[in-house]
Amino acid sequence: MKYTNPVYEGYFADPFVWQHQGVYYAIGTGAAEAEGTKESRVFPLLRSFDFVNWHFVDHALLRPDPALGNNFWAPEVAYSDGLFYLYYSVGHEDKNHQLRVATSDNPLGPYQDVGETLVDPNSCPFAIDPHPFCDDDGQWYLFYAIDFLDTEGGVRAGTALVVDRLQTMTKLAGEEKVVLRARSPWQRFLGDRLMYGKVYDWHTLEGPCVRKHEGKYYCFYSGGRWETEDYGVDYGVADNVMGLYSDAGNETGPRVLKSVLNFVRGPGHNSIVVAPDGKTEYLVYHAWTNNMDKRQMCLDKLIWTSEGPRCQGPTWTPQTITSS
Repeated sequence: MKYTNPVYEGYFADPFVWQHQGVYYAIGTGAAEAEGTKESRVFPLLRSFDFVNWHFVDHALLRPDPALGNNFWAPEVAYSDGLFYLYYSVGHEDKNHQLRVATSDNPLGPYQDVGETLVDPNSCPFAIDPHPFCDDDGQWYLFYAIDFLDTEGGVRAGTALVVDRLQTMTKLAGEEKVVLRARSPWQRFLGDRLMYGKVYDWHTLEGPCVRKHEGKYYCFYSGGRWETEDYGVDYGVADNVMGLYSDAGNETGPRVLKSVLNFVRGPGHNSIVVAPDGKTEYLVYHAWTNNMDKRQMCLDKLIWTSEGPRCQGPTWTPQTITSS
C-alpha cells in the first residue's frame, strides 16, 4: 500500500492518531481553531480504514463556555472504561490557556466538556498540549507544557514540559514534575519577547508524546519556533515515567525529525501509532506547505536504533506501508 505526504490535503496541525476496533481516527487543530473560532463545534476529526486514505467526518467537540476563549489547540484522545476522553487547551491567542477535558461514548463524538479545568489557571496562566499516557500497570499520566521564567543551572526561560499523575481521567493528582527544560539554541522561539511584564530570550518545548520502549520512557517533543526550519522533534529518556528525563545529545539540533531545505519545512508536534501490520510504529506529524499557508498531516516510520529513536523521514516521495 502506497502513500505520499501529506496524507490529508486540509489544514490539520498537531495531529493525534489512535486506533479503535480496527479503525483509525485523527484529531487535530484546524485553521479556525488556531486563529480563533466561534463555531459551535471544534476540532476536525478524520477517519481511515486503511491508515492511508483519510476523510473528514465532523468537528469533535461541542464548544464550551465562550468566555474560555476562541483559540483551541492540540487535542488528544484517551480511551478508558468505555469512554473516550478528549484533552485540549483553550484560551485567548497566546495567553490564558487552560487544559480541559471532554467525554464521549463514541470515538466520533460529539464530546462534551466536563466543566472543570485540569490545572488552576490562577496559578498557571498558560498550559497547553496535554498528552495522556497509560503505563503498563494501567495508571494514567498527563504530560503538558507550561511557562518557566527562571534560568538557573543553564536552562532557558520559556515554555517547557511537565507531567502529573491522573487521579481520575478528569482530575490531576497535583504531583506535577518537570520533564524537560530548554537548554539549546535551536529551541529558541523568539528573542526579546515581552512576557509577563518582562523581556526574555524565549525558548519552547511543546507537543509531548510518550512511548515506553524496552523498559525506558521516551518523551518526544517539538522544539523551537513552529514556523521555521529550525523546528523539529527530539526526545528525552527516563527510567521512571515521572522522571528524571534527559535529552542530552541534542545540542546541535533535533535528532528524530527536522526540516529538509526546499522540501519539508517545520515538521513537528507528533503522535505515535502502530500501522495495520500490528507492529510497525509510525510518527504522525504536521509540516508546512511550501507557501506557508497551512500545516498538513504527514506520517513516516519510527525506527529504534542503538542511538535512540529516529524517524525515516520527513518524506515527500511515495512510501510503502505493510498492511499485514
